[in-house]
Amino acid sequence: MLEVDSIHVGYDGVLALRGVSFRVEPGEIVSIIGSNGAGKTTILKTISGLLKPVSGKVTFNGARLDTLKAHGVVRHGIAHVPEGRRLFARQTVLENLILGAYTRKNPSERTEDLERIFALFPRLKERLDQKAGTLSGGEQQMLAIGRGLMLRPKLLMLDEPSMGIAPKLVDTIFETIHDLNEKEGLTILLVEQNVREALELASRAYVLQTGSVVMEGSGDALLQSDSIQKAYLGI
Repeated sequence: MLEVDSIHVGYDGVLALRGVSFRVEPGEIVSIIGSNGAGKTTILKTISGLLKPVSGKVTFNGARLDTLKAHGVVRHGIAHVPEGRRLFARQTVLENLILGAYTRKNPSERTEDLERIFALFPRLKERLDQKAGTLSGGEQQMLAIGRGLMLRPKLLMLDEPSMGIAPKLVDTIFETIHDLNEKEGLTILLVEQNVREALELASRAYVLQTGSVVMEGSGDALLQSDSIQKAYLGI
């Protein structure tokens, strides 16, 4: 489905990613873990067309993505829920959700999808006319995920969905991610610093260190790895 092939990506001439390769198959949750500054967000921005690789390529269902601008990537069915949510703070919950469906042409489908989002996140329906900037951190993350789902994506990319959220709502977010994959078959690429949760959710995972993939395997196998337990889980 998604193939990232030996990409090198830099900022102002300094490489942030060095020969990163990985794949995401249909129906998987693939997690990318690593410390701050390892390059995790850079990977998602490159897939989304916000950054261009110096070399290497990104393909999705056989189509090259690394030659496209961001709006072209979206039209292939890839939704990116960015770190920090990036909502339109002065727009309402409803307006933010509708903006997520801007590439979709059928208004009746939008209505169906809104009901789907409200079933996933009932709080959003309660706050439909509230400005996004006035929501709690957890509610904003629900809205950001809902906005991404309004695209009806083939691949949903989530960047640090647990960041800045109260622990109780973190559980809700991770349960929703699991259900989207398990019940709806949605393919998910997850970047997350909560390593235990990321690996427990993952079909497969990759460990990123200073811009390079240093380990890969099933989520369960990496959870049992001594090096992962010592570096990330404090065991």
